[in-house]
Amino acid sequence: MSTKPNIIFILSDQHNAKVLGHKGHANVKTPNLDRLAEEGTRFDNAITQNPICTPSRTCYLSGQYAHNHGIYQLSGPQPASLPNLLGTFRAAGYRTAAIGKIHCPEYWVEDQCDTFVETAPGCSVGGATEYMAYIAENGLIDEHQLSEGRKGVAGQCLDGYESPLDYRSTPEGFIVTKGIEFMKESQHGETPFIAHLSFPRPHQTYAPSKEFWDMYSEDEIEMPPNWQWDMKWKAPHLVQTRQSVLDNVDKLSIDGSDEYEALCRRKMRGYLGNISMMDHAVGEILDYLDEAGIADDTIVVYSADHGDYACEHGVLEKAPGICSDAITRIPYIWRVPGVTKAGHMSEALVETVDVYPTLCRLAGLEFPETADGVDITRLLEGDSTPVHGVSVTEFAWSKSLRKGDWRYVYYPREMFEAEYPDGFGELYNIADDPWEMSNLFFDSAHAKKRSELERELMDWLVTSTRV
Repeated sequence: MSTKPNIIFILSDQHNAKVLGHKGHANVKTPNLDRLAEEGTRFDNAITQNPICTPSRTCYLSGQYAHNHGIYQLSGPQPASLPNLLGTFRAAGYRTAAIGKIHCPEYWVEDQCDTFVETAPGCSVGGATEYMAYIAENGLIDEHQLSEGRKGVAGQCLDGYESPLDYRSTPEGFIVTKGIEFMKESQHGETPFIAHLSFPRPHQTYAPSKEFWDMYSEDEIEMPPNWQWDMKWKAPHLVQTRQSVLDNVDKLSIDGSDEYEALCRRKMRGYLGNISMMDHAVGEILDYLDEAGIADDTIVVYSADHGDYACEHGVLEKAPGICSDAITRIPYIWRVPGVTKAGHMSEALVETVDVYPTLCRLAGLEFPETADGVDITRLLEGDSTPVHGVSVTEFAWSKSLRKGDWRYVYYPREMFEAEYPDGFGELYNIADDPWEMSNLFFDSAHAKKRSELERELMDWLVTSTRV
């Protein structure tokens, strides 16, 4: 690998870490991400710092925890004086690009890019202008509206259906086209590059193009084992979210039907199709690197901003996000020529904030002192020594902590005072209960573990807070 390697940092939106072929999912087809995992190192316990798009992406690109950068909402003003990954590499002589659903604070990424293309309306300054111009020039306004513009009670359609857009005209196809153009321009100038390619899917709408919709059949989809159960001792707002689905099936369904199972199965068909379409886009990028002869000089990282319920607990999307491992754990695959141990699976805890310092280390750059993350290079090489004792996913008013096989969720008493006047929390042993159907928070036999993890969370908040 070159001393100044190229870098492709791929981010998808809302990818449940269980829904991958190499994870043994019963239905999903992800040959290209499976290939990336076979050729690199994957992490089975990667934790997102925040379950909302903009805060999570800010954590990735700043290397800083949410309680330090202070961003908990969508979009918003540029964080003052906070360096980002693309700016650091641009200052070191790299060509930089951010293409896709970037969805960061305004001008924070835009100002550090040689090429900036936002494909999601409203998600960055001037969002989707270039993509929508492409749609208009090709006479696809109606098809785009049918694919992307259908609304449900949650603001975006949660039903699954076939998009009338062909793959090349979807945001995924457009992002790949623009990404390859950028890489060709960089090669022509013999300049190392870093490209942040961010796919909107598998986030709703669950509307893959025909070839990916046709890969799946509702009748053959294996639903998660916890998709229909009594939800005993689950968080009240999660229970309410599922009840809202049950109460509004006819409004959520495109055809107006009131069949809950049919809606869930269509959502899953669309979700799996979205993942396969996004996987195909990843494959085009990998194929280009091979064809251009630069695969051996290019680092490839794949991850997601957060997970999706994927019908776990009967919930159709990702909110409320702090409640479940389905949201807080993410895919995390690295292929670093000459460094990664091919086909290796690491069980070490890793975090979104680790991407920035690790890429800097691999490229021989200093990363800023503002970064909270750590360099995970030795894990990429196959070492198993932990780099984090705990990992935390943050909302402003609640936190999820992962330590070993345990996941603990803290809520202030005021959140659920009506239902649980003595307080409510969540405690799971992920190894014994991977679908989180047994909340041990109220079990006296686990009171010591609950107190231990509560103390760990307090210690983490105190010791990781910047002053």
